[in-house]
Amino acid sequence: MTPSLPIPADYGPFLEDLKERIRSAQLKAAVAVNRELVLLYWSIGRRILAAQGAEGWGAKVIDRLGADLRSAFPEMKGLSPRNLKYMRAFAEAWPDEPIVQQVVAQIPWGHNVRLLDQLSSPEQRLWYVRHAVEFGWSRNVLVHQIESRLYERQGKAITNFERALPAPQSDLAHQLLKDPYNFEFLTLEQDAKERALERGLVDHIRKFLLELGAGFAFVGNQYHLEIDGEDFYIDLLFYHLKLRCYVVIELKTGKFKPEYAGKLNFYLAVVDDLLRHPDDAPTIGLILCKEKSQVAAEYSLRNMAAPIGVSAYKITEALPDTLKNSLPTIEQLEKELSDAAGAEE
Repeated sequence: MTPSLPIPADYGPFLEDLKERIRSAQLKAAVAVNRELVLLYWSIGRRILAAQGAEGWGAKVIDRLGADLRSAFPEMKGLSPRNLKYMRAFAEAWPDEPIVQQVVAQIPWGHNVRLLDQLSSPEQRLWYVRHAVEFGWSRNVLVHQIESRLYERQGKAITNFERALPAPQSDLAHQLLKDPYNFEFLTLEQDAKERALERGLVDHIRKFLLELGAGFAFVGNQYHLEIDGEDFYIDLLFYHLKLRCYVVIELKTGKFKPEYAGKLNFYLAVVDDLLRHPDDAPTIGLILCKEKSQVAAEYSLRNMAAPIGVSAYKITEALPDTLKNSLPTIEQLEKELSDAAGAEE
């Protein structure tokens, strides 16, 4: 039996460094393979488009092409007639080769298929591609962002950032906020109070962070501040890693009122004084209301020195008890379906 050798003191860091190098190489290899595959599919799609235009190929020719290609390359997936038609649609959607090489080929083929299925606007497709690349969205996250209409909501909050923040940060911060926010993962009564909304968001913090967007780190809810012997509590406190600043969110279950901006302005001043690091950017505030008046919000923010945004949110309202009692339960539906299937037999 070979005696175990003593492990050098610097062995642990050495091993971790090698592991990181291997993981990095694996990731780069996977990205390179994906890029070549997407470019291959684009070139196949472009050839099919050209042949269809010149020779008038129909669906039956593509079916035959798929069978012949799978026979020639049995080990290669993705050569079905259905995928060949996606390749043709892909080449048609992205006629500009430099855009495909530099941007579109950076996301997996499955992402591109979802974009083809769910979007018809070239501008929107490119926007989602760039965001998927920047934030590393999985396919499911990409689909969620499309279905929640992120493109239409991004950068639509009412803010005073242009006046309250320097140019580079104001543009980035403005694009960070949405309107409306989609909290449909919550189910609340119509007259739910702010604390119920807050608890729901904290209970579903992962979905909440996904809706807020990349870069938000949760600091706490009902964050305690003591000012001159009095207690104050911030609804939700975050830190944004890219903006390098705190973000204070105040929740309101009714319509926006001008006095909300004054209270949030107070919180921002306190956070800047007590929590903000000298290297941090100014703290940003966001008022989330069930509904808002654009005119009232714009007037409220016009002379505010602190950077504040106002957005609405939407949730799924819980069914009233009377309606709940009139609807069949899952068990009742399953029984009815089972009885119906038995009757057909």
